[in-house]
Amino acid sequence: MIATLHIKNIGIIEDVSIDLNNGLNVLTGETGAGKTLIIDSLQIISGGRFSKEIIRKGETNSFVELCMYDQKAKSQIDSTIIVSREVNINGKNMCKINGRMVTVNELKEFMSKYIEIHGQNDNQNLLDNKLHLKYLDGFIGQSINQKKEAYRNLYERYNEIKKKLKENFGDDRERQRKLDLLKYQAKEIEESNLKIDEENELEEKRKIMMNSEKISKNLQEVDNLIGESSIDSISMAIRALEKIENIDKKYEKVSSSLKNIYYELQEVSRDINSQKEEIYFDEEENNYIEERLDLINTLKRKYGNSIEEILIYKVEILKEIEYIVNLEEHNKKLKHEQKEIEENMKQIALQMHEIRKENAEKLSTSINNELQDLEMSNATINIHVEYIEEEFLRTGKDIVSFYIRTNIGEDEKELSKIASGGEMSRTMLAIKKVLAETDEMPVLIFDEIDTGISGKAASSVAKKLKLISKEHQVICISHLPNIAASADYNYYISKNVKEERTQTQVKLLEENEIIEEIARISSGEVNEVTLKYATELRNKKAS
Repeated sequence: MIATLHIKNIGIIEDVSIDLNNGLNVLTGETGAGKTLIIDSLQIISGGRFSKEIIRKGETNSFVELCMYDQKAKSQIDSTIIVSREVNINGKNMCKINGRMVTVNELKEFMSKYIEIHGQNDNQNLLDNKLHLKYLDGFIGQSINQKKEAYRNLYERYNEIKKKLKENFGDDRERQRKLDLLKYQAKEIEESNLKIDEENELEEKRKIMMNSEKISKNLQEVDNLIGESSIDSISMAIRALEKIENIDKKYEKVSSSLKNIYYELQEVSRDINSQKEEIYFDEEENNYIEERLDLINTLKRKYGNSIEEILIYKVEILKEIEYIVNLEEHNKKLKHEQKEIEENMKQIALQMHEIRKENAEKLSTSINNELQDLEMSNATINIHVEYIEEEFLRTGKDIVSFYIRTNIGEDEKELSKIASGGEMSRTMLAIKKVLAETDEMPVLIFDEIDTGISGKAASSVAKKLKLISKEHQVICISHLPNIAASADYNYYISKNVKEERTQTQVKLLEENEIIEEIARISSGEVNEVTLKYATELRNKKAS
């Protein structure tokens, strides 16, 4: 249940805290005093959409905080839940659950387990077919829960197998397509006969071949400059030094150095002559080099950034080919298991279908009885349970839809086609009344559910809300004296002007103030007649 709601800087609400209680909490008050803003705040803290236009004028952010008690928690410490959401004018959100930062989606998912809001024109849950199934299964109870659990376990394994088969190329055509592609790639790389350093070697050869004329010319020039004459001159210099090397050791040292130069120069001359002979331009070889380099670049674009990466890729695809070929036996076992699971799921789904179909009639009858009490005597709810042959759903093979005929002689329509907000609200109230004992939603909020109804219908709505509040905390904004009189706790929403700014105020009413408020909303003024009427309504609630 909600214990405290704190709202700051939303519309005309500057800073308000409301302490709520178990049972039926009814909020009444002046038009434009901020009642709708309180519901908006509850929607915001429940992860709903937020418009920055709702931030109080002159402020940079708004803040909503909620303190709740989970009455099903194991300990008192675990039972306390504090949720907050701050929204800045720049659109940034800060959401927290018990001090832990969460996203808006996480907040929405968390709060969906605790609060359900029903507005005059916002009964989205009632329009959601997925929740129609939930309503029906909640009504059925334990007899279907066990089958749902057994089905869900099979369904999870069924999806695991489907995923594995997809990963394992369980589809024969897909597997063959993949094998053909891998074999083509392996063959293309194999036939290219790549070698690790081949690309560098080819690039060097191409560079030399493209510059062969230039290289040959300059080598010839070097050979001419060194020539026989240079070597002979050094040889003659060595012989001259030999004649004086015995006179002083320094001449012997110079002679030795010159001999080293002589031998090195001879070696260089031989190398240059050899290199001259190697330099040539062969058109056929040049074409081979270009074609080979083009092939390597093509393979690099397909399979890797280098020859080494291409060869590693070839090893990987050969392993994958072997893996896929050997998968056939494994996939056969998976497909056999999948078929068995499908048969079991079909059996359980059929059993659930029969249970749902039988109970759909009972639930329809119960809701229709409640609609009679809510002055919708011509309305008829009919719950359709459609069995889907083509696919398995998480909850079976059933699609459950609530249909309604609002007047005799008209055709059935889906609930979403109901034009009247009042009819929608009373239909939801009827469903909630029937499901009150099985519905696990702790807090139900009704925003002006009484719009468009009066007289006996108003009394019936008040009675239903009171009954629902015995199983749930109910928070209701109302303009009807009948509902206000039935409340366990009455709150008056008003506004005043302080320092030229309008502010919303919330007050928990005493018994005498409750009587006056019932009198006010019954006729618009408080006098002896309306006070007497209000007292009678209140006494009926007490009895």
